[in-house]
Amino acid sequence: MPTAYDFVQVDVFSPEPYRGNPVAVIHGADALDAATMQRVARWTNLSETTFLLQPTSPEADYRVRIFTPGGELPFAGHPTLGSAHAWLEAGGQPKSSDRVIQQSEAGLVPVRRGELLSFAAPPMRRTGAMIEAELAPLLAALGVAPERVLDHQWVDNGPGWCVVRLRTAQEVLDLDPDLSGIPEAMVGVIGAYPAGSPHAFEMRTFAPGVGVPEDPVCGSMNASVGQWLTSTGVVDGDYAVSQGQRLGRAGSIAISLDDDGQVWVGGATTTRFRGSALI
Repeated sequence: MPTAYDFVQVDVFSPEPYRGNPVAVIHGADALDAATMQRVARWTNLSETTFLLQPTSPEADYRVRIFTPGGELPFAGHPTLGSAHAWLEAGGQPKSSDRVIQQSEAGLVPVRRGELLSFAAPPMRRTGAMIEAELAPLLAALGVAPERVLDHQWVDNGPGWCVVRLRTAQEVLDLDPDLSGIPEAMVGVIGAYPAGSPHAFEMRTFAPGVGVPEDPVCGSMNASVGQWLTSTGVVDGDYAVSQGQRLGRAGSIAISLDDDGQVWVGGATTTRFRGSALI
């Protein structure tokens, strides 16, 4: 007989109902093995499904495993916020009053409590500009001429991200990529809105490498791009990013910088579905 696990589906990164990025969260999943978790994640067919477990680190409040339809990720952004929201909503009592410490395959990730939950952008595993052999197939698949690129960078904090910066948000929204040309890629494209707009940038993220052609709203990419843009002086303070318009979503990601230079990534989190998963 299958076992019933408490289950919620959390809408992350949008204050508008059903306009953010959903994450499925399964509580008390310690008895499940990786193959079962992967099978469940492939069936939910969301960009990510997470499984909450008892921590093995004495500093952590809970442990999470994060799966896409195509494989496990050591870290991901909207699943971090959605998992923290679900754990707190279920009565989780963090060791600290102002933050939750999540243990993931990438290490410990602080999640700050407040009007919005926000996670501390983790250290990047790979940085630096892409070489021509890496960049050329990406631009060809995106349909972007090299002269339209303002900058590009490896911004990998676990999933394998790289990013291309275009001049305008409209150029990003107009992209119609052929992902067959980059089957293993994890790539973001960002462009600026005019000064005074509600959002500073439009972001789109494509992840065919893990079975997600286009991620509706991506926290991990915005985390590492936030570190890149603030460290290079492209931005010099807090800002907001819009994502998901081409998919009918209304994602809004808040990027903030604390006095120690730590980048935080925040957004709305709301439970939309609640019930049991029979596994």
